Formats: sequence, C-alpha cells, structure tokens
Amino acid sequence: MAIASRISRSKGLSKRTTSEGLRTAFAQFGEVADAKVVTDRVSGYSKGFGFVRYTTLEDSAKGIAGMDGKFLDGWVIFAEYARPREPYRPQNNMPPPPPYGNRY
Repeated sequence: MAIASRISRSKGLSKRTTSEGLRTAFAQFGEVADAKVVTDRVSGYSKGFGFVRYTTLEDSAKGIAGMDGKFLDGWVIFAEYARPREPYRPQNNMPPPPPYGNRY
C-alpha cells in the first residue's frame, strides 16, 4: 500500500506528452504546484512516466482517482502515489560495481 503524498506518479504516458499537457490534465482535479514528464536526454521524448505535485493531499487524492485509467494523448495512463526509489541491491550477492574511472 502506498503512503499518501502530495506527489503522484503517472505511468503509461505517450512519447508526445509534455509537462504542460500533464499539468493541464491533472489541474482539473485541484491546484497543481508542479508537473514534470521525465524525458530521454537524447531524443527529448517522454520516457512514459511523470510526476505531478499538488498543493494539498486532498487534491492529490482527487487527481489520482480522476486520472487513473483515463486517456491522455491517446494512451491510457495510470496514476498512483509516488514512492521513494528503493536502494540499489546487488543481484546474486555480487558486490556493487566500482566507481566510474576506478576499475583497478
């Protein structure tokens, strides 16, 4: 179960979705403080997910309920509370890779 947060995560975004388009879609459910679509550094297109930060928890809950499973730019998107990134865990008990540039 996700912890309630003012920040919601949207996944399933079209490559053509912009931060402004994401803000506009979610603004109908409350006051949006910030909206950001994560983009590829080379192509500049969306990586398929983004984050919307509301000013209140209540607006965030309304935004998630209102946009989850809805269409945005022709794609069905999924909205949920954002969770912190999990720390890196090595696979198969392998040590973490050495820092870049220090291979020996």
